[in-house]
Amino acid sequence: MSDAKYSNPMEIEITEPSSLNEQAAVALVIAGALVAVADRRVSPVERDEVIRFIRDRQLAPHIPDERLFAMFDELAERLEEPDFANVVIDTLRPVANLSLSSHLMELSERVAAADEDVHPHEVQAIKLLRLLTLVLPRAKPVGAAARAASEE
Repeated sequence: MSDAKYSNPMEIEITEPSSLNEQAAVALVIAGALVAVADRRVSPVERDEVIRFIRDRQLAPHIPDERLFAMFDELAERLEEPDFANVVIDTLRPVANLSLSSHLMELSERVAAADEDVHPHEVQAIKLLRLLTLVLPRAKPVGAAARAASEE
């Protein structure tokens, strides 16, 4: 692969993730980042909590800490834009079939509590994540199973 493809790791992670594991890691990071930016003050302890949570549960052992930190920083910045909800939805939709919702919810609650001040906007962000994990459309099957289903 060319060096240009690696110049922006977030582009690989979000727009063209190479695997479901990569997408799951980004989903976890965005859940934490969403809660962290909700009170308009991203604390380093909140970012550290996201990485610690992922590491403690070995949810993305193939991704170095530096890359997870970079993901968090970029996503936190991106979530301050007006279309933040689309970013969250687009990131969570590919992993809707995975059983990540309990991890997403636990992570979001831990991030909210990490700075020892749970802001009402953080509570709203957690509620939004809970709602999204319940209502996001599941990914459609691809490959032979999809063709067989469409032929019926």
